[in-house]
Amino acid sequence: MKSLFASLAVVAGALSAAGPAMAQSDFPNQPVNMVVPFAAGGSTDLVGRIVAEAMSAQLGQQVLVVNQAGAGGVLGATAVADAAPDGYTILMGTIATHALSASLYETPPFDPSADFAPISLLVTVPNVLLVNPEFPANTVQELIDKLKAEPETHAYASSGNGTPLHLSGELFKSMTGTEMVHVPYQGSGPALVDALSGAVPIIFDNLPSATEHMRAGTLRPLAVTTLERAASFPDIPTMDEAGVPGYETNTWNALFAPAGTPPEVVARLNEAAVAAVSDPAVAERLAGVGAIVVGSTSKELAAHVSSEVARWKPVVEAAGVSIQ
Repeated sequence: MKSLFASLAVVAGALSAAGPAMAQSDFPNQPVNMVVPFAAGGSTDLVGRIVAEAMSAQLGQQVLVVNQAGAGGVLGATAVADAAPDGYTILMGTIATHALSASLYETPPFDPSADFAPISLLVTVPNVLLVNPEFPANTVQELIDKLKAEPETHAYASSGNGTPLHLSGELFKSMTGTEMVHVPYQGSGPALVDALSGAVPIIFDNLPSATEHMRAGTLRPLAVTTLERAASFPDIPTMDEAGVPGYETNTWNALFAPAGTPPEVVARLNEAAVAAVSDPAVAERLAGVGAIVVGSTSKELAAHVSSEVARWKPVVEAAGVSIQ
């Protein structure tokens, strides 16, 4: 792990160099960096850019998206944890950074509660199982039959090792008794490229980043992974309905600042974030890509993180996934 995070102090310093060390009463008086810990083009990036644009209007300063991909979101999250606690470097966190990392790593790179100041839970997001249109499976059951008939022949793509999408695939394998090779990418964007080309024809993705491909017919959705159907795609069955009883995974996006950020700065960021996602036009854009608006308080997000760490720990253990 030391080699993986050796350069994070430099990254964190670069991200926060433009911000003053001390919080100021006129916060913000300069642009805010929103670190998205995945590559451009994925679900977290998409939600981040919608929210950043809306928050810019609320704050009167630009909120700039900074993509810092790597290690399933952990590189970017660690950089923010190490940044100056002045409110000018914030994180678009996810289940991967704030629920899974605590269980996946033998020595976790950060404490998701102690090392961050929670700002707001912005949205929850269904995941979806898709295949390339050329792949011979039109339903989940047809996919299961294909995988059982040709074991260890097919592969699925995800946004990275240890991400909710990786675990969605591992949970699917364990609950259906099938085998697939996992191919991790540096975010949903690169994973979608190979799913669209057919190089890796099966993919678990977040609904927002997959939406345009589903509507264009360039990827075929087989099921959403939540217990209820997605309002934006009511004709797509849940995994439970499609023949995998009890199957459920999802993800979410939330804003965090480094621990020690002054309460008044956190409160100002919370106010701007909640106002941003509550704006009818912004909420409509988010709903259009399958994201469900929440807009929580800081305390509600802190409680959510604690409950999610507890919820995902047995899933990680059952899947036998770990990162050294």
